[in-house]
Amino acid sequence: MPNIKSAKKRVLVSKVRQDRNKANKTELKTLLKKARAEGASAEAVATTVKKLDRAACKGLIHKNKAARLKSQLAKKSNATA
Repeated sequence: MPNIKSAKKRVLVSKVRQDRNKANKTELKTLLKKARAEGASAEAVATTVKKLDRAACKGLIHKNKAARLKSQLAKKSNATA
């Protein structure tokens, strides 16, 4: 445990951010599973794409990863349509 006041605060702030990031990544993984499932609606895919864009904008995931996942979703949804 740090002794300096600012270092103590950094520990607390980083813990809060870690928890928030973990929750957002978990939610993103769940949405991806639902969008990839057989018979997924176009609305589920659109919601997932929106969340991917948001996550890339916030720096939660890399922008190229978001683009790759969106491409995969579009390819799958076009194949089923």
